[in-house]
Amino acid sequence: MSDILSQAAEALNEKLSGGEFGASAKFEISGVGAVVIDADGARVSDEEADVTLSADAETFQDILSGELNPTSAFMSGKLTIDGDMGTAMQLASVLA
Repeated sequence: MSDILSQAAEALNEKLSGGEFGASAKFEISGVGAVVIDADGARVSDEEADVTLSADAETFQDILSGELNPTSAFMSGKLTIDGDMGTAMQLASVLA
């Protein structure tokens, strides 16, 4: 398992501890793997989800650290979204 994926899952679990996220989302990190978030928290996995967010490792690290707004990343083409846009927007508010 990649350290990047483990760190991403840990960071997402910390961010999710204060909010509710009842859907499922998958972060696909180019060339690394995927992390899935649902009501049970975040974990390294490649299972199906309501929405898939894809980007490179640097973009995800910037989003998780708060240096990059997920909406800005999407609008600039650094982040692609496949699936339920409403779920993506809900996730963005949880991560903020």
